[in-house]
Amino acid sequence: MSIIYAFNGDADGICSAVQLYREAPQPDARVVTGRKRDINLLSRVQAAAGDLIYALDISMRSNMDDVRRLLADGAQIIYADHHNAGDIPAHKNLTAMIDTSPRICTAAIIDMALGGAYRAWAVTAAYGDNFPALAKAYATGHNLPLGKLREFGELLNYNGYGGSEADLHIQPAKLFTSLREFDTPMQAISVCPDVFQILKDGFDSDWDHARDGKIIHDTSAVHILELPNAAASRRISGTLGNRLALDHPARAHAILTAQDGGWLVSIRAPKNASLGADKIAIDFETGGGRAAAAGINHLPSADLARFIIAMAARYTI
Repeated sequence: MSIIYAFNGDADGICSAVQLYREAPQPDARVVTGRKRDINLLSRVQAAAGDLIYALDISMRSNMDDVRRLLADGAQIIYADHHNAGDIPAHKNLTAMIDTSPRICTAAIIDMALGGAYRAWAVTAAYGDNFPALAKAYATGHNLPLGKLREFGELLNYNGYGGSEADLHIQPAKLFTSLREFDTPMQAISVCPDVFQILKDGFDSDWDHARDGKIIHDTSAVHILELPNAAASRRISGTLGNRLALDHPARAHAILTAQDGGWLVSIRAPKNASLGADKIAIDFETGGGRAAAAGINHLPSADLARFIIAMAARYTI
């Protein structure tokens, strides 16, 4: 029997996979991951009868054809996620732990399944996925260094953003291989300080770049910012959206990063009512995500006006 980890290459996906690996280490397990927007991961998975696939923090809706294919081939799938899932098939080989509440992340779902055995990883993921209230609640009574876990979670999440893996400072598969050896992120930071420092140095440099953004729509309900076509823009766009959402919780946000013929889009629903981001995104061909945060891999230039209208119609004050 082969074990296969297929997970989103952001903080939530990596921290989910690390928890499962610590519970039952399998050094020979196959790893399928990529940048944050690379979510059709099951298309790259081939499995036989009896193989076990952990599908983590990737939309079942986007992977449904391959879920059905792998189940038909006799594989077992444990699927944990918090994105829009579509219609979940009933199958004896599928365990679906799907919770699309706007206040939970995939690592928290895994944490519950494992009885809190690796709680610090779930707290780190919650911070990285912009759920600070969830992170604080999960940390209660555990004497965790919240400041450091918040920074690490945000750095892990930041590292997942890019137009391709070439944009990333550390490939997610390599990052997972480094982190999976530790029961806690505190141990990982202590033993592998170079990982932390690489990400921090990159983040600090890219955050300065975010100041080059141009406001293209601004009301009390919706704020849309455009970043120039650069690797730094692609890397910082998600974190910038998260920070703006926290700083202005009554307002929806979109970060448009220029690319050939259009934009890469990050959408954040208002933190005060974390709903609707996925509904906007899936109305566009390359869109997807969850209620609180979603994205469009390529918004054509011709669709910009329609996108702005959709944001304004969804979010009003």
